[in-house]
Parts: sequence; structure tokens; C-alpha cells
Amino acid sequence: MSDKVPSSSPTVAAAAKGGTDEPPPSTTAPANGGAKKTHLYNPTSRPTYPAITGTVLYVLYRPHRPSFTLASFRIHRLNLTTSADSASSHLSTLFNLTISSKNPNAYLSFSYDPFTVSCVSSDGDVFLGNGTLPAFFSGSKIETTFRGVAVATSSDVDAETMNGLRPELKKKKGFLLKVEMDTRVMVKMGSLKSKKVGIRVTCDGIKGIVPEGKSPAVANVFGAKCEVDLRIKIWRWAF
Repeated sequence: MSDKVPSSSPTVAAAAKGGTDEPPPSTTAPANGGAKKTHLYNPTSRPTYPAITGTVLYVLYRPHRPSFTLASFRIHRLNLTTSADSASSHLSTLFNLTISSKNPNAYLSFSYDPFTVSCVSSDGDVFLGNGTLPAFFSGSKIETTFRGVAVATSSDVDAETMNGLRPELKKKKGFLLKVEMDTRVMVKMGSLKSKKVGIRVTCDGIKGIVPEGKSPAVANVFGAKCEVDLRIKIWRWAF
């Protein structure tokens, strides 16, 4: 009489049916964490289509930043007064500016929010006044000019500011100041458009003098340069 083997043994059961003695394939991951090849779609491996699109746009259209020019700067008022007891000082200013913006691109346009225009000392330590520019749209190859932009302030200044500013205002060759303009802009090309991003325009190297009498003093802007800090690479839009 032969010994019975439990029919629950997969090896014997398979042999009895004429099958192989190999165990069925495992459906669990390897215990040792080894890599298991798979051909399943991985959503994280998608091609970076926006980057590719942006690169193509750059190669085809060669986008350029907008440019700004400070055409004129007139000083109507620049008074720094100190009280009799030297306890306080007061600064009163009024400037008049002409500013131009140009879009050098043939296929891109810029849609600007209103600008905040500030005038400060060349080192940026002394605030000299502020004003605004209206929102505007700059189409391709278009130059927009704003005349009569008023920048003014009437404010008290501390002793340190007064002591630093007064010697500058007395210089016969003039004192240096700069204009800073801040806004947000949307870049468009046909039906495509970017998100609104910050932009700062800094016009440095302006040489002004304190006006005498009632006539405004004309500041020297021939050496002024306007730099554009556009916080987006135009060919890397987030469409």
C-alpha cells in the first residue's frame, strides 16, 4: 500500500496532470526591492511641450524686451526747508516728465497695467516724489509717448536725510537722481498670451539742478539709460 500525498501540494497536483513542476509566477513585487521592468504609461514622463513650444517661438520670432526712453525732465520745484529750531525739515518737489515706450517686436504686443512712477536720489536713499502713468496697450512696432507726467511730494524728512541731501542740492554741476517705474504686463502673440508679470523700468544717470526763480530747471537726460527688468523670459510663457 503506497503512502498518500496530500492533494494540496501544488507540485504533485501539477505533476499528476502532466504539467511542469515549476511554481506559478508570482504576482507580488520582489521582496528585496529589486527593479521590475514595466511598459505601463508613466504620466510623469510626459514631454515638456510648453518648453518646446517656447523654444520654437524664440527661434522663429526672436522676441525682444520693450524699451523705454526718458525724453525730458523738468524740475519746477525742489525745496528743502528747515524749521527755525532745526527740529524738523520739509521736502517739497514737483517734476514734469516725458516718457516714451517702444515695442520692437513684429509679432508680440504688450498690455500694461497703470504704472507707479517714483523719483529717488541716485543711491535710492531719498524719496523725491511719485506719480502715475495710465494703463496702455503697445502693439507691434508701436511707440507710445506720455507728456506732462507729474511727479511730486510734500513730506517731512529726518535729520539724516536732510544732512545727506542738502550738500547734493548745492552742487554747481548738478545732482544725480533716477526714475523708477513699476507695473504688471501681459505679453500677447495672436491668440496666445502670458500671465501678468511684474516689470520695473529704471532710468538712471539723470543730472538735475535746483531751479532759480519761477522758471523750471531742465535736467540733463542725455546720459540717462533706461533698463527694463521684465520678470519673465518672453519665450518661456506659461500658456
